[in-house]
Amino acid sequence: MTHVTDSHRTALRTCPLCEAVCGLELTLDSADRIVSVRGDHADPFSKGFICPKGATLGHLDADPDRLTGPMIRDRATDTWRAASWDEAFGVIRERLPQVSGAFGNQSVGLYLGNPNAHTVAGALYVPLLIRALGTRSLFSASTADQMPKQVSSGLMFGDPLTVAVPDLDRTDYLLMLGANPLESNGSLCTAPDFPGRLKALRQRGGRFVVVDPRRTRTAKLADEHLFVRPGSDAYLLFGIVHTLFAEELTDIRVEVNGLDEIRAAAAGFPPELVAERTGVAAETVVRLARELAAARTAAVYARIGTCTAEFGTVTQWLVDVVNVLTGNLDTPGGAMFATGAALGIVRSRPFRTGRWGSRVRGLPEVMGELPVATLADEILTPGEGRIRAMVTVAGNPVLSAPGSARLDAAFGALEFMVSVDRYLNETTRHADVILPPPRVVQSPHYDFALLNFAVRDYARYSPPAAPLGEHELSEAEVLARLALAVCGQEPQPGLDPLTVVDEIVIAGTLHKAGMADRRAELRGANTTEQRLDLMLRLGPFGEWAAEANAPAVQPGSSDPAGAGGDAAAEDWAGRLNLQVLLDNPHGIDLGPLRPRLPRVLRTTSRKVELAPAELLADVARLRARSGDRQPEMVLVGRRQLRSNNSWLHNVRPLVGGSNRCTLHINPEDVARLGLNGQAVVKSAAGAVTVELELTEDIMPGVVSLPHGWGHEDSAQAVARAHAGVNANVLTDDSLVDVPSGNAVFNGVPVILTRV
Repeated sequence: MTHVTDSHRTALRTCPLCEAVCGLELTLDSADRIVSVRGDHADPFSKGFICPKGATLGHLDADPDRLTGPMIRDRATDTWRAASWDEAFGVIRERLPQVSGAFGNQSVGLYLGNPNAHTVAGALYVPLLIRALGTRSLFSASTADQMPKQVSSGLMFGDPLTVAVPDLDRTDYLLMLGANPLESNGSLCTAPDFPGRLKALRQRGGRFVVVDPRRTRTAKLADEHLFVRPGSDAYLLFGIVHTLFAEELTDIRVEVNGLDEIRAAAAGFPPELVAERTGVAAETVVRLARELAAARTAAVYARIGTCTAEFGTVTQWLVDVVNVLTGNLDTPGGAMFATGAALGIVRSRPFRTGRWGSRVRGLPEVMGELPVATLADEILTPGEGRIRAMVTVAGNPVLSAPGSARLDAAFGALEFMVSVDRYLNETTRHADVILPPPRVVQSPHYDFALLNFAVRDYARYSPPAAPLGEHELSEAEVLARLALAVCGQEPQPGLDPLTVVDEIVIAGTLHKAGMADRRAELRGANTTEQRLDLMLRLGPFGEWAAEANAPAVQPGSSDPAGAGGDAAAEDWAGRLNLQVLLDNPHGIDLGPLRPRLPRVLRTTSRKVELAPAELLADVARLRARSGDRQPEMVLVGRRQLRSNNSWLHNVRPLVGGSNRCTLHINPEDVARLGLNGQAVVKSAAGAVTVELELTEDIMPGVVSLPHGWGHEDSAQAVARAHAGVNANVLTDDSLVDVPSGNAVFNGVPVILTRV
């Protein structure tokens, strides 16, 4: 929706910068520049909430260092020049098939960055690129972030996208580990105004406990904060499980397999052993178990601090084991499963990993991709199947992946590289061709992925707020033409490749649904919108769901019995399509989360698998490590409210103040080690020199660096002026969480010395 007043107009859209999906109200001038940003108070989910990142969307959109057209690099001089789209795709069409033709499809790798989860093009057209490349050398930010949660969910529920989230608005007790949503805005838990929701929990008499090696802004809001040694969260959760069984506090309300096996596994983790490993007193472990069991409703939630540790998958598994054992899985006020409005992937077979392995280290495939921790191995190690060319889409792994110095060198050794990115950054500087997407306001927005992890069912679509220029391509067009180019093909005269792709997908989806004669009913300004219309019509709330015999929300179920007194949203069951979202530009509240088991289970047993064999195998490794000597100092990461991974450091209003690249360290450690204003931090992988920031908000023996910095050679002026250091110079790409292959960023042993 757009409202025009004099030379300015107002446009509504969803913020694309993080997982909170906040509604924004943008004011644009006659040249389609953003002149102001406010929270959309009419959005039923975010209700006007906005964070500093969203408030500066106009600065990001107008960034003078943003690329506005294709760029081609002259390797001989390492210089860049502007190029037309036809020339850029022509270079790709010539060079990339040469590599794959000579060395096979596996010699071309693909890396997908985090922003792909926030764009329509990333959701709908990246799969086209993957099929065109025909490679198993696929990597993404998922294995530097959330893969442990997806693996544990896949093994327990049969589908890695069936992820339980805390029902924040109705729970009476929340135990949070390794998460800092007051600064991250939430992760694998889509909840705009996370701070307000946590405050409301306490105001209604609930209890909120945070377990973290840092006293974060979130921890300071909690009723209780417990310091815990980095990487030991699995021990703590096992201590809770042990107590639930030992004191007969379990209350299982869903059908499960493996109860005896999990009881036996937990027997080896009594609170006394757990206390030695975690630093959390045995009596506190017991008390947490009793509190969770006694609460009317409760939920355990753990995020990136626990995922990016050596036992990340076991930790995420135990989160849901505790939720099951206390009767809080799939129960209002507990941990529940969101219902995304758009038709997603319908898995027909139970989830498994390791369908193939990485060439060099034999690390298992998960969800079709290999761990980013072994990407440098696959490029640098000679032999058949070696990666010799790369395509990156919206990612900067040189800063975000472990062992970044080695990965930087690996990218420099490639024979050819293409990047779809808005910036010339630490990764894309190695590319031969850069293809930039258009401005944020020129792109449509629908959160295909994130609304599957929302704490309340919700849908909102934002059409482009500004038109494309004469020589600009949409991100969807860029990806569609790139898919042709990597196959050595060019568009056929008179045929738009994007439309051709969309029509094939639409026809196939309608045929599968038994509705091939309904094509003419789809609405939208283009075939991309018509695909969204089809996904909404066939989705759980869609008007075609019942006809297509698809899983559907039943009319009258927007506020199920026992939902905890939440006022029912308007009943949208059987009504959704694109036009409904266009008619409701502020978004639609689809109601509180509903119980969804056993319908969403894809396990062979159609029960929750409490004790998957793959995870029990890793428990043996966990138990064997319980007596290991603790390093004197370890490194953990740090989220910052005005930062987003590596790509908001060029927005001037967001840099400075608390958003600095410093090393948080406890004053006790400074005195003990005889440090001054700076220190050399050394690990097995490398060393950095960094400014110290003394704070008692971090436990002794732990230091913390934010990730995504290290811009000393950046082409972005503001980022270069506030370069910081790259924390991933210190992380070791040889160390991964075994079941998921996820990189380990927390609990890294380090040595600190004076400068």
